[in-house]
Amino acid sequence: MPVKFQYNRTYLHQLSKSLRIREQALPTLMAKETALRLEVQKAKQEAQELEQAIEKKNAGIQGSFPLWHEFPDDLMAVGRIVTDAKKIAGVKIPILRQVVFSVQHCSLFGLPSWIPGGIEMLKSMVELAIRADLARHKVAVLELARKKTTQKVNLYEKVQIPEYQEAVLKIRRFLEDEENLAKASQKILKEKLSQAELAA
Repeated sequence: MPVKFQYNRTYLHQLSKSLRIREQALPTLMAKETALRLEVQKAKQEAQELEQAIEKKNAGIQGSFPLWHEFPDDLMAVGRIVTDAKKIAGVKIPILRQVVFSVQHCSLFGLPSWIPGGIEMLKSMVELAIRADLARHKVAVLELARKKTTQKVNLYEKVQIPEYQEAVLKIRRFLEDEENLAKASQKILKEKLSQAELAA
């Protein structure tokens, strides 16, 4: 809001309108901030649970690590990751729909018998890692949106609304004083005219 303002009714109307817009938007922004705060907590919890699930799976297969050198490098890869978007408190978040793996067709005859089970285990681990990545991204996106909303709430609540209120009050007082002076001047003029008429 500009520091210098005009002392007239048009400018008063503009300021009053801007003040009303901010006063009406503030409760919505505060509700959004609360919702985002809760969603950030939920997203952090989800990310933490996925991290723990990865650690648990890693611990479960630790004993079989020496076998993995037998796993062919080019046997499988991530083909594509299918995501969707979901709005949470007005913020777009990616949601994992599916991880499509590309597995090379080869004869399992010459490979160790644990390889088919290893493929499924690897798929599960990779999908879990992708889910954890998306969960961390979700936390970052929601946290940023929450920070921006908090800044806007603070700007409206602590800076703009009080400034607009003060400006509106100053202009109203000025216009009231101007009106009172004009009325007083008219009254004095009337009295002088009536005195002049009496004297004539």
